Amino acid sequence: MTADLSSLLNASKALTSHLSRPDLPSVNLSLDQIEAQSRRLVSRQPGTSGDAGRANYLLAQAHVDAPALASSIAHLNTQATFSPLQALQDTDVAGYLRHAHEQNLISTIEEGRRETQEEFYRVLEDRGRRDWEARKKRVFEQLGARVGGENRAVADLKKSTHGKNLLSASVGPAPTLQMQSKMMAYDRVVTDLNAARLRGTSYPIVHALIQASLSANSDPRSLQITQNFHVLSKITGEPPALPPLSHAGAHILNAPIIERKFARAYLGDPESRDAVELRRQIAKGAREALEEQYWDVIERTIQARPMEARLGGDPSVANKIRAYILVRHYRNGEWEDRIEEDLQLVAGQPIWAKLFYLIRTGHAQEALEEATRFQQAIEHRESSFLSHLRTWVESPDRRLPKPHRDQLHAAYNAHMLHSSTADPFKLALYKLMGKIDPARRSVAQVTVTTEDWLWFQLSMVDEDEFGGLRGLAEVLLSYGERHFDGVPGQKGAKRGVWAGVLLMCGQFERAVAALWDHHETEVEAVHLAIALAYHGLLRVPSRAETSDVTPLTLSPVSPPALSLSTLIWRYIRQFVKMDAREALQYVYCVCLSADQPGGVGKEQVENAWELVRRIIVLANTGAAWEELVGGFRPDGTRFSGVIEQNAPLLKLDDMHEYNEHILIRAAKSSEEADRIPEAIKLYNLAGDYTTVIAVLAQALGNTIAQPSVDEKARTIERTAADILRHYERMNRAVGKERDAVIRLLRVREAMDAKDAGRVETALELMESTDLIPMDGDVAKITKRAEEFRELPDALQRNLQTFLTLTMDILSAVHQKVKASSLPEVTRQSTLAALRKKSRSLIIFAGNLKYRMSPDVYSYLARVDVGIAL
Repeated sequence: MTADLSSLLNASKALTSHLSRPDLPSVNLSLDQIEAQSRRLVSRQPGTSGDAGRANYLLAQAHVDAPALASSIAHLNTQATFSPLQALQDTDVAGYLRHAHEQNLISTIEEGRRETQEEFYRVLEDRGRRDWEARKKRVFEQLGARVGGENRAVADLKKSTHGKNLLSASVGPAPTLQMQSKMMAYDRVVTDLNAARLRGTSYPIVHALIQASLSANSDPRSLQITQNFHVLSKITGEPPALPPLSHAGAHILNAPIIERKFARAYLGDPESRDAVELRRQIAKGAREALEEQYWDVIERTIQARPMEARLGGDPSVANKIRAYILVRHYRNGEWEDRIEEDLQLVAGQPIWAKLFYLIRTGHAQEALEEATRFQQAIEHRESSFLSHLRTWVESPDRRLPKPHRDQLHAAYNAHMLHSSTADPFKLALYKLMGKIDPARRSVAQVTVTTEDWLWFQLSMVDEDEFGGLRGLAEVLLSYGERHFDGVPGQKGAKRGVWAGVLLMCGQFERAVAALWDHHETEVEAVHLAIALAYHGLLRVPSRAETSDVTPLTLSPVSPPALSLSTLIWRYIRQFVKMDAREALQYVYCVCLSADQPGGVGKEQVENAWELVRRIIVLANTGAAWEELVGGFRPDGTRFSGVIEQNAPLLKLDDMHEYNEHILIRAAKSSEEADRIPEAIKLYNLAGDYTTVIAVLAQALGNTIAQPSVDEKARTIERTAADILRHYERMNRAVGKERDAVIRLLRVREAMDAKDAGRVETALELMESTDLIPMDGDVAKITKRAEEFRELPDALQRNLQTFLTLTMDILSAVHQKVKASSLPEVTRQSTLAALRKKSRSLIIFAGNLKYRMSPDVYSYLARVDVGIAL
């Protein structure tokens, strides 16, 4: 039948072969397609559309057989997709194993690809969120000043920077009351630290921060922050209290050296012996902190459940561990894990669990003593265990010699590795002592909490193998913050755990950044950074590497670095106007990194100077401002401010450096910010008397030209009068600029006298300035007009003001004399003198080589005519 159909098909094609045209597409349909098309044509169901037919027609023009493809897809059988290309016989074991191996490889590759893709998008999302949060925080910091309000000096300072570095010029909104109380608890620590630095003594800053965190954080959820400080205290080995000083040099003899103790090892070659020892100390200190934390958990558990613990009258460590094990693993008269035959009993006691908990809480010697008590029973099961334990406990670095490790490995591989009933605590003990399989980082039923897991990792770290602490850090960084703190913003998310993890693996800069990323832990982030810098465990970036978005600098070719100056400024900007003195205490800490090599330390000192100048410019004026920079008493004697008193903390060795780097440059910034009185005081304190007079002249020249006099102009005039009296008494800054200041002050007095109606006094004051000759001597007037261009700029640019003011005064006096009841002779002589003065002023104005407004000439001429009548 198939042959008949084929021959019929060929015969039908031959009937139309002479009619085929190559320019027309050929249509090849199978019988199934013909049947489908026929059914489609005869069907007259409602809603039938011709779109499919038109689509098939268009596809057919492109030589695409759409119905055939659809049919192939419909009849596709995927069951044999992963079947071998050649059928395997039932007895072909090798072929089956080879095929299964290939399929496992394919599945592993596909699973790895999928996990890599998911991890990529997760990291991308996390990085995008972090970048967005950082940029959003920066924008809010810049806009915070506008929300919270700012003074004119800050606004003008922003204008003077032409939009550059707006963050550095802005002042943030005031912190909340709760935040203020926390900040006050911590700022006392910073003040005490700087006082100790000035005395040349060490200060236990980490222990002070522990006490501050306990007083500031009443929420039990904040205990993690305290624990982080505790971890740092164990890492640094900082004593809780320093011995008191008995005499001036006692600190040299009996006080430990704390400041920058680890800077050389931490900032130097990471492969050096000092750096390796430091990493060992970091791991050891972090492990000890976790051991103390767990011991505290054990004691609190026993106190909370005394009936189950059955401690009795023996307060020994071993008895407390026994009581804790009863609480944890004893239920209804039997050991609960004994049901699964996991918890092995030796002499009726879960000895492996007991030994592990003793070591877990830092009581290794007690664990050895406990094992010795059960020596016979233990050796019956593990013949050489006690010897290995004794060697391990007595080793200073908890490292077994190779023969012991080989024996432990052999015993572990023989009857523990693949055993389903092995005691998990014995398994953990063997892994710890022999550092067996460190890549397998957990032990079931043993590493049940994050702290347990971290302690186990730190106990397994070996600087001679598997990358040491840096290798562990890479593993932890691959887990990320979500693994420890949870997803930010979601219920149950914790704060500070991730930072603590980073601290324990020596990633100090990342730990600070992790706290700084969350608003509720920003205060702790700043003070943790200061404590790390004090101990020499903080790396700061160079100025070129510092980021404007985040304080943390990450580079593929260098270790992480944290900009302490950026962090401190963003913190103190919240209260720099309210409490500039306290803000300065934090700035002094920037210089802790002054010894960092490569020129970075010098940049940090310069950053501190810049922050001090910024505080001087932004701080509120008044008596508190003078306490910062110093000032002069009424008798002319100078007193120093707190900045000068703390100059050693800023690495300023003498008054010349203090004046040059702080006062004069702060004065220039104040002048640019239009805080002229402050700029004058700063120049005066720096002893730059010539500049003081020049700035005074310029400022007075600006106030003279103003149509109205405000309080700021009056402040400048009072400051100028006080300084002039002092300079005249001390014979300072003698010259044209000082004469210009005297003349401008008299012009202001003349203006005030005129406004008060004392026109005769106003005229006398203007004549005393000797700016405009009014004696009628044409030759003298011409000479004075030529000399006028040699006067200081503050006088030259106010020429129009002087001329119109003098002419108005002459006109007012003229009217007053005309309306007076003076004798006729006196009145006429006075009027003639006024006409002479007016005419002299007109001649003087005509001889000046300055282009004034035609309106001024017209006004002077009009008033002169009125006086002449």
